[in-house]
Amino acid sequence: MTSDQKKAFLLLKSIIFNYHGLNEDEQAILKATAQNLSAAEELKWAEDFIGSDVFTAFERAREFFNATIGTYDTQTKLSYLNMVWEATNSKGFISEMEATAILKLARDWGVQKELLTLVRK
Repeated sequence: MTSDQKKAFLLLKSIIFNYHGLNEDEQAILKATAQNLSAAEELKWAEDFIGSDVFTAFERAREFFNATIGTYDTQTKLSYLNMVWEATNSKGFISEMEATAILKLARDWGVQKELLTLVRK
């Protein structure tokens, strides 16, 4: 993964976790992901992106994603969304707000049907 791809992926994961407020489990998941990807700077960038205006972060992120992840091939888009879905679910549940946010992004990227098929398995 390039630095830009790491930024996009970590922002995606962060924006979903921050959708309802970041808790300790989610923070630990983000830190572990950054460690696994050797992406501490990219995680800091994502945190700063969200922190600059928490109330508009999701809409600003959607614009960013449409210019980055939105240009990736279908498999990569699905992979990113599925990894975030699984990470969100790994804490024991996925909230309605998180699921809705992920589905909005899938719709933006033209992969909503494919994602629903994937997560139903």
